[in-house]
Amino acid sequence: MRGHSRILLVLLAAGILLSGTCCSWRKKLHSTAPQEDTRPEPKLKMKPYTVNGRRYRPMGIQEALQYREVGEASLYEGGNSIGALGERLRRGAKYAAHRTLPLPCTVRITSISTGKSCLVRVNDRGPFHRRRIIDISPAVARAIGFHQWGVHQVEVEVVSVGDGPNQRTKE
Repeated sequence: MRGHSRILLVLLAAGILLSGTCCSWRKKLHSTAPQEDTRPEPKLKMKPYTVNGRRYRPMGIQEALQYREVGEASLYEGGNSIGALGERLRRGAKYAAHRTLPLPCTVRITSISTGKSCLVRVNDRGPFHRRRIIDISPAVARAIGFHQWGVHQVEVEVVSVGDGPNQRTKE
């Protein structure tokens, strides 16, 4: 009997040790600690550029994800021209132009007067007028309730930067 009780003790100790290892393995597997983003950086147009003798430096990804501004939006018709990313700016499409956001990115544009908002792809550079913060296509203007030419008070907030699997979004 004594031999059997020793074997049982050894098995019991081994079981306790194994269950402790198992639990620590599970804790590591289900850890809630924030993990570093290992995805490659999105391909963005972020090179500094000059227009009318003025130099512009696009924002970095983290700075852009924090971007929120209220100001004047102006209407512009890119209609069938080519934007800064080499994409065709089609008539009737929702797009926008910004001086310093990385291209491409997605912003929420909200009309201050109507409260209507619209998600828009920023894929061009501009406006190059000091008081304006963004240029919007006629389709965006219609979506937020701004139908006439000129300027309109809006809030612009970045939702995401980049496209596809490497896209970065607000947390």
